[in-house]
Amino acid sequence: MTSSLKTQVSAAGLALIRAAESFSARLYLCPAGKPTIGYGHVVRPTDRVPANLTKTQAEALMVDDLQPVVIYLNAVFPELNQNEFDALASFCFNCGIGAFEKSTLFKRLKAGDKHGAASQFARWVHGGGKVLPGLVKRRAIEARMFLQVPA
Repeated sequence: MTSSLKTQVSAAGLALIRAAESFSARLYLCPAGKPTIGYGHVVRPTDRVPANLTKTQAEALMVDDLQPVVIYLNAVFPELNQNEFDALASFCFNCGIGAFEKSTLFKRLKAGDKHGAASQFARWVHGGGKVLPGLVKRRAIEARMFLQVPA
């Protein structure tokens, strides 16, 4: 993928999203009750997705779904290092940019408090009104990635 944007989601960031979302070739309802396929692609009424999605097709959907997140993070937080960017891309891919903008995580990051921001990932572990073990694990990985200094 060629882009003029400063930062893109790295291979490690994509791997995190793939692992957290898991692959589903067939349509299913996510814990929030939304029709989903591939690697967490929420199917809209106007989408035309095959009944049996391939991993290549799922990867293309994931990359397309990430583009608004990439544009947004580059515009709002241009000084993120790669690990911070990847962790936030995973978070925004899962929770949405709108939820992120209303979060204490966002507010602390905007204020320059990166450790305080990292502590907020753990608050985002609910789906369908319950704590989901998969989200607990994902947020812990995102927080660790966010705080890790790139090599």
